[in-house]
Parts: sequence; C-alpha cells; structure tokens
Amino acid sequence: MMAETGNFSLAPNPKKKFRPAVVKEVIKKVLMDKLDGQDYQADNVTNYSKEIADLIREKLRELQYDRYKFIVQVVIGEEKGEGIKMGCRCFWDDECDNHAAEMFINRSMFCVATVFGIYHY
Repeated sequence: MMAETGNFSLAPNPKKKFRPAVVKEVIKKVLMDKLDGQDYQADNVTNYSKEIADLIREKLRELQYDRYKFIVQVVIGEEKGEGIKMGCRCFWDDECDNHAAEMFINRSMFCVATVFGIYHY
C-alpha cells in the first residue's frame, strides 16, 4: 500500500544517486579548509575529528541525496612516516549504496575521512 502513495521506493532517483566522485571532492575541500596549515596536537585530535565529520555531513545534506543515511568516519594521526593500513567490511546493496574516501597529509599529521552512503528504503 505504501508503494501507491509514492513514499516507498526500492531504488534512488538516478539523478539523486550517491556519487562517490562528487562526495570525494566535498571531503577534500573540508579537509583542506580545516587542516591546511595546522600542526598535529594530540589534545585537539578528538575535537578536529568531530568537527570535520560534522562539517562533511552538513555539506552532504546540501547535495540533497534523498533517503540516504550517511556514516562519516574521520581518523587523524601523527605523521611519522610509518604508514597505516585501514580496512572496512559492509553488508549493503551494490545498486544503491556506496562510499567515498579522501586523505590529507602534511608534515605533522594525516587524516583519512570516509563517507558511507546507505540508501534507506
């Protein structure tokens, strides 16, 4: 019965589908705006992570991806040339759901931000 009212959809509108390339540019701009010229300070990492995640989520809302839920993960660490490996596993619908990630590195810190766009049926 919900399908008749227009409130229920099994797939996103093709024009409003999560676009990783567009989301990646949003992430990149936020990371540059917030972190460029900053030095790593362990005391500020928690606040920076929260602020960056909130700002990314806010910018994604402006893209008006109808019925998408966003999970935003931000990891900030001290740059010591040691490298880092990150992984993730998700159970989702390959036709509707997707993700985008971007990395920022300067002389004292690195930041990896990942956005998961999950279509809410």
